[in-house]
Amino acid sequence: MSPAEIEILSTSFAVAWRALVFSLPFAIAIAFFLSRPSTPGRLILDGITHLPLILPPVLVGFLLLMMFGRRGPVGALLEQWFGVHLAFTTAGAALATAVMSFPLLVRSIRLAFEATDLRLFEAAAVLRAGPWDRFVSIALPLAGPGIVAGAVTAFAASMGEFGAVITFAANIPGQTQTLPLAIYTVLQQPGGEAEATRLAVMSFVVAMLGLVAAEFLQRRARKRLLG
Repeated sequence: MSPAEIEILSTSFAVAWRALVFSLPFAIAIAFFLSRPSTPGRLILDGITHLPLILPPVLVGFLLLMMFGRRGPVGALLEQWFGVHLAFTTAGAALATAVMSFPLLVRSIRLAFEATDLRLFEAAAVLRAGPWDRFVSIALPLAGPGIVAGAVTAFAASMGEFGAVITFAANIPGQTQTLPLAIYTVLQQPGGEAEATRLAVMSFVVAMLGLVAAEFLQRRARKRLLG
């Protein structure tokens, strides 16, 4: 690979990794609450969580820009209090990617929580285990394979995010230019089809490796869990 392609791939991995690290704790918490039928406001929380799947990615990026831009209500406070600026930065690209991959991550983890036998929680409650103890000692270990598979799948999906990233973080080489944005850029240039094909192959290989890794890690975690 050329130095430019290595830089694009490195940026893509950095954005996807930061997006996953940022969103995973929130995804686990929300997925657990959504898996409990008695959670208050469950339908509303479920609808809000899945909004990025319904809204156009460009609109999601625009909403992030309005909220986290320098003149946005959250962005202005972040810059004033902490000196943090998200729009048109690598961190902003990670935020946009995290928002778009969040529903996929939550859904995978939620299915893992819902597959847990509720009788185990009832038995733990009889033994006077608190809600936090039941979550840490029962829910998390049993949902581990689903969490791992969801994380890897979300990471692979994050590598392909385009609309929200280009709207909120722009297309800056070395900072926010990920694989999809690089493909879009070279396609705007005369004779860029060959380079676009190379980048598309790289994107396809990364996505397939992510799916294979998710399946492998899920099977390994389930095998270790079952002994």
